[in-house]
Amino acid sequence: MIGILIVAHGALGESLIDCATHVMGSRPPLLEQFGIDIHDDPSTLLPVMQKVVKDLDDGHGVLILSDIYGATPCNIVSKLVKKNSVEGIAGVNLPMLVRALTYRNGDLAKLADKALSGGQEGVINFTEVACKEAWTKEAS
Repeated sequence: MIGILIVAHGALGESLIDCATHVMGSRPPLLEQFGIDIHDDPSTLLPVMQKVVKDLDDGHGVLILSDIYGATPCNIVSKLVKKNSVEGIAGVNLPMLVRALTYRNGDLAKLADKALSGGQEGVINFTEVACKEAWTKEAS
């Protein structure tokens, strides 16, 4: 099973895990988070996160989800990415996380694609048409 690590500002990662646990019914295994605080020194965090990644990898790799591309959490993740063993995606949201948790028993690169599409497809503008479509689907 592919391990998943969320690296984000503050308590965002733990909040996403709490929400995903609610959606999925129980806390999924091999899922951890690492919250970055404003006073944290990235150079001291890197070795700690390398150990977390190692602990999450049961031989199938690790997908790391970060919040804002270019921010400190993402910059640290960029130092953890390794071809064929550690993939990283920025812009984590709940649809992305749930998709990643649902499809984590396959190939790491394919999981990264699934997570990315889940995150993108989970962002929808609540237009009147979209709301009517949702109500129509729910009624049928």
